[in-house]
Amino acid sequence: MQIGEVAARTELSLRTIRHYEETGLVTPSARSQGGFRLYTESDVARLMVIRRMKPLGFALDQMRDLLDATDRLDADGAPDAREREALLERVRTYEQTATEQVERLRVQLSQAQDFAAALHARLHHDAARAASSQP
Repeated sequence: MQIGEVAARTELSLRTIRHYEETGLVTPSARSQGGFRLYTESDVARLMVIRRMKPLGFALDQMRDLLDATDRLDADGAPDAREREALLERVRTYEQTATEQVERLRVQLSQAQDFAAALHARLHHDAARAASSQP
């Protein structure tokens, strides 16, 4: 598929997808005769991993490292047991970091919801007071 379809499916901008290509996070699987980037389902899945990591605060180098680990785990020539365990440990570290960041975001969201509710209550209270003071 071409980059426009990939952008629509991943909800990433064309510019962002090109940036990820420039930084080596994703490479189009092919190019059309006209030079257009062509992506596969695997490329889209890779972009979705990146998209999910971004709001959790992962840096490009961390994204690259996790993708490298998962690529090596998924490669046809399976790593030996020692390398496989090291790769799995890298993935576990990212999973733990993601879980911790999700919890931090839950706390922030709860605080933001409390604040919005307090503002709503204030406005409702002031509106009711203004209505009761009118003749």
